[in-house]
Amino acid sequence: MLPPELPPLPALTRAECEVVDHYLRIVDLLGRINPARGTDTYAALRAAQALPAQVTGLRDALTVMHQRGERELYATTLARALRTLDGERRTGRVTLPPEQPT
Repeated sequence: MLPPELPPLPALTRAECEVVDHYLRIVDLLGRINPARGTDTYAALRAAQALPAQVTGLRDALTVMHQRGERELYATTLARALRTLDGERRTGRVTLPPEQPT
């Protein structure tokens, strides 16, 4: 049985795609660094080391958009793309887990 088909991504410029991709990579890395969820210092260290490259990629994509005269981020469209790419689950790892009753 095949998994359900994902909805199509909205039409994005190449720079918008790079913004979404780098943003999600950053979120994934922050989720690995999150001390409230992690268990392995080495994995957190590796994620922290990879973070600057992804932040630079995000900055560069936003710079390209700004230089082209793209002054707005179309939040609704970008949110659809993030949801399609499992952004809700991925960003959830950056938050604190629910408090455990004592």
